[in-house]
Amino acid sequence: MGEPAGIGPEVAAAAFHALGGAIGARALKIVGDPDVFEGLDLPASAFIATTAKAKRQPGKPSPDNAAATVEAISLAVSLCQKGEAGGLVTAPINKHVLMQTGFAYPGHTDYLQHLTGAKRAVMMLASKALRVVPMTVHVPLASVPGLVTREAIIETAEITLAALQKDFGIAAPRLAIAGLNPHAGENGALGGEEDAVIAPAISELRAHGHHVIGPLPSDTMFHEEARKAYDAALCMYHDQALIPIKTLSFWDGVNVTLGLPIVRTSPDHGTAFEIAGQGKADHRSMLAAIAMAGEMADARNQQK
Repeated sequence: MGEPAGIGPEVAAAAFHALGGAIGARALKIVGDPDVFEGLDLPASAFIATTAKAKRQPGKPSPDNAAATVEAISLAVSLCQKGEAGGLVTAPINKHVLMQTGFAYPGHTDYLQHLTGAKRAVMMLASKALRVVPMTVHVPLASVPGLVTREAIIETAEITLAALQKDFGIAAPRLAIAGLNPHAGENGALGGEEDAVIAPAISELRAHGHHVIGPLPSDTMFHEEARKAYDAALCMYHDQALIPIKTLSFWDGVNVTLGLPIVRTSPDHGTAFEIAGQGKADHRSMLAAIAMAGEMADARNQQK
């Protein structure tokens, strides 16, 4: 369901209609308060209802809806854990509203990690053109260099490589790793993290048998020819990863959570309160997220 006051209910309903309530042989179900979807022409059979209730006022988020928003996520995760659902596609939430009621997690990814007991959850943005993983996500840029450690690079890379095999069916995945500084440090002239931290991490990953290239200058690793050399790119910070994929795949980019025991995807956009309830929301990213969840579920099933 996502945040009731945002565009989540609209794009979920639009995608449900566009897909005829199913993806392949799988029925689609919307988890949330059915009252939030009033007027969006969905059958009662489309829903798995939360016990908590919510009221939809487009563009006007309310802490009163937090209980239903959080319950929808936990209920959907439980269905996946029990094998009653093949994957979870989340509509956008508003973290600020949830935190007003004591929600203790920075966002979906951290809450999903908690619910599933995963050691670490990693965010990937994926499309047919590009897959990127930001090693650091929602932190100030000034904090990034201190978080670029050999251990963090190796852990994030290994989670990404495992997911490329398990969730995307790539038998021998190739990972490109970006540098932190301009021109990947230019042999230390523009920064030392590449030589001191990133290159040693890459060497260790290669010693473990992984196909890894880098550290690469981020200004030359995302053009069409360069992208043919890898299956995913590990970037050092948020914008280094998200600017290229949002440039290439703004409407069909998908947020994928790696490292979970369940499949989880999400549209690559926010709540968009400014257009909620106005019939302007575009559901293409939701369609892409549903399609990718189905493909990931298929990949996992084929490996059982």
